[in-house]
Amino acid sequence: MTFSTTETLISPANKNLSQHLCTRRSIIPVRNDVLWRIDRGIVRTLTWTEEGTYITLGYWGSGDIVGYPLSNIKPYQIECLTSVETTMIPPHLWHEDIKALLCHIQQAEELLSILHQKPTSLKLWQFLVWLSEKFGRDLEQGRLIDLNVTHQDISEVLNTTRVTVTRLLQKFEEEGKILRHKRSIVLNLPPRLRGI
Repeated sequence: MTFSTTETLISPANKNLSQHLCTRRSIIPVRNDVLWRIDRGIVRTLTWTEEGTYITLGYWGSGDIVGYPLSNIKPYQIECLTSVETTMIPPHLWHEDIKALLCHIQQAEELLSILHQKPTSLKLWQFLVWLSEKFGRDLEQGRLIDLNVTHQDISEVLNTTRVTVTRLLQKFEEEGKILRHKRSIVLNLPPRLRGI
């Protein structure tokens, strides 16, 4: 794990806030008295069962706030999915990020709603659309999910098997709902759903 710290002036009102640079797959330290603002990159918050099964709690990107004070779940971990730049926000400044805190709640509820969809094919499709809205960018062919998630990662989020995710993604590809772009997925969405 690589986790480096640099002190940077954020704004006159905030004095010096500690900024951190993290490498892909590193773990951001969890503290009871700190929230982290993601300035660049993507992280996921997760926990795991006694048997060692991972449970993804959310995916977060630029502008999002994460940290143990937003959760009652133990264990709790923040894993970098890309290289990440974060800013440590102490408690006396949390009120300045109320919009990001509300967004955190809304995104967690959106994901929870998706996880309760049936059948699994609908759950997977809605999760892909959610990822494309949060981490996507438009291409001529559709909306690229600009996040490298494996079939195993997706299965952990959706509480299904990797084999099921692979089978459903192949079915979506055969139906023309998705395209493969290198190791990423492109959703074949109508232009109005892609903001075009």
